[in-house]
Amino acid sequence: MAEGVVYATGKRKTSVARVWLRPGTGLMTINRRPFESYLFRESDRSLVMGPFKVTNNINMFDVTINVDGGGSTGQAEAIRHGISRALVETDAQLRAVVKKQGFLTRDSRMKERKKYGKASARARYQYSKR
Repeated sequence: MAEGVVYATGKRKTSVARVWLRPGTGLMTINRRPFESYLFRESDRSLVMGPFKVTNNINMFDVTINVDGGGSTGQAEAIRHGISRALVETDAQLRAVVKKQGFLTRDSRMKERKKYGKASARARYQYSKR
């Protein structure tokens, strides 16, 4: 296992999460706020804790996260991606377990841009015959 601080970046939609992992007691702060007060939905919290549960590393690392952009679920998935990358940097043996769960894959789905002459990305303006 690598000693000291490990840094990784996670992304999802327009969210970018910068994650610092250091050996500790399981303290997690997101944008200088406690984990529980930043992510208020239980589904988002379980998303973020996924990599730790899969690798049996709960309460073994202190995590500091700066996340920006997007909504709450996009940010949670970006954090999960960053934590997964950082865990693999600490121990290369964890890569197979984390990759099997799909946590290392960057979800590249983005919102489609609006096109000219249309109401949104694909919707057209209403046609009026008369």
